[in-house]
Amino acid sequence: MNVQILADPFGRLLWASPALPGAVHDVRAAREHGIIRTLTDAGIKCWADKGYRGAGGTVRIPCWGR
Repeated sequence: MNVQILADPFGRLLWASPALPGAVHDVRAAREHGIIRTLTDAGIKCWADKGYRGAGGTVRIPCWGR
């Protein structure tokens, strides 16, 4: 199961997506739910893990290495 979660800097839940099959890659799920487009349109920077590499928009990946 793949559920996308948005939280504020304090860890408070802002939004949870409907579930997708577990085989769906994180960045694909974020695109399907419109998360990347919505954050970009609003100008909101979002920190994400390496599963979102290549997402574009305002999504930032803090560590590209191992």
